[in-house]
Amino acid sequence: MCHCLANIEHHHFKFEPHRRPGDLHVHYYGACALSFGEGVQLAAGDVMVAEFSGFGRALRNPLAVTPTVAAPLAVPIFP
Repeated sequence: MCHCLANIEHHHFKFEPHRRPGDLHVHYYGACALSFGEGVQLAAGDVMVAEFSGFGRALRNPLAVTPTVAAPLAVPIFP
């Protein structure tokens, strides 16, 4: 796939939760080779850190997991 930055920004920021002031968005491309392929797994309590020299303090975001309850999914059938 090939996208220009303007296209990626349009599709990412069209969602309200992605437009909160102060949030940092990092996009990883080729993640299958750099994380999944290496067996990287995140768990509750892990801390994601984004730090760049010259940009001030590092952003630290702890990962919290909300438990979900598996429930049957009802799919309506229309004639």
